[in-house]
Amino acid sequence: MKKLFLKIMVGCLGLFLVSGSVQAKKVSNKKINKIVKKMTLDEKIGQMYVSPSSGNIDTMISDSKNYHLGGIVLFGSDFAKQDAQAMKAKDQALQKASRYGAFIATDQEGGTVSRLSTYPGLTNNRKFPAPQTVYKQKGMAGVVTEYSAVAKIMHGLGINWNFAPVADVTTDQGSFIYPRTLGENYQITANYVKQVVPAIQKQKVGATLKHFPGYGAAADTHVGFASDNRSLDVFRQNDFLPFVAGIKAGADSLLVGHVVMKSVDGSKPASLSRPVHDLVRKELKFKGVIVTDDMNMGAVTKFAQEKKINADVLAVMAGNDMLLSSDYKTGIPAIKAEIKRGNISTKQINRSVTRILKMKAKLGILKY
Repeated sequence: MKKLFLKIMVGCLGLFLVSGSVQAKKVSNKKINKIVKKMTLDEKIGQMYVSPSSGNIDTMISDSKNYHLGGIVLFGSDFAKQDAQAMKAKDQALQKASRYGAFIATDQEGGTVSRLSTYPGLTNNRKFPAPQTVYKQKGMAGVVTEYSAVAKIMHGLGINWNFAPVADVTTDQGSFIYPRTLGENYQITANYVKQVVPAIQKQKVGATLKHFPGYGAAADTHVGFASDNRSLDVFRQNDFLPFVAGIKAGADSLLVGHVVMKSVDGSKPASLSRPVHDLVRKELKFKGVIVTDDMNMGAVTKFAQEKKINADVLAVMAGNDMLLSSDYKTGIPAIKAEIKRGNISTKQINRSVTRILKMKAKLGILKY
């Protein structure tokens, strides 16, 4: 009987400590503004980077500390031969190295893009089916349950940001993006996004609406340029629906892709376009963190080479809050130089960092 009592007391104490730590992370806007005001310019710019992992944990820990990185994106190699305990230890080491708390992100969509599937031993051989597979078998309720369960697993491993759900829409089974979508129309996909965003975020994992403005009929941008010639009205009536639904559901972040949206800005990929970002902020009323798609993709690297300017600089000029880029060693000084020249305002940088820290506070990872 005494043993049972002790177990109950320990369990209650654990619940108290967990709830207390979450409560302690509720940070006022005034406090966040004060933190931003005290940060150095290098710290602010560093916070705008969520860098793909090099696969070398020691390097990432060192660079997180030295370059003040906002976060790290984990890929398949980071999960290889890791059990849950080793994964937690790795993520805790990254958190310890971060002055303001680290975003630890990954692409966990399910199906063809599932980092947690890299090493089955990590999750006791659990399967991570694609959303459209779950939808066909168990309906929308099943999809929501799956996202919630997966987010809980992620949080338990120390991962606090998921680059999901995919809000792109296509019913063309020949499209490169089709296996990653729900495989349904705009209205059903909008309902899907609306429901899975809170399912993810209730587990203290940030959700991401991607890939704005929607791949739809566009080609893959991993290798080069892809343009979408449709009118803005067509986008409003179709592709924007899932993004608007996700924004209204309170999505923490939105990822902008590298498609050239000709009806808004025919000269740049969406990720590097100020008019596209203005549309997201002003028309779609998104107030969260805007992050680029991978800056190493062919569409961006080719464009930057042609313009003979650092791609990360172009991304900040466009209005991105965070850059999914590993080029921070050259990017940070390049951005800093453009600030000094007056081409990027400190006001814009401060707004971005404020959004970043607010998201970290919401997730309970902000250190101050």
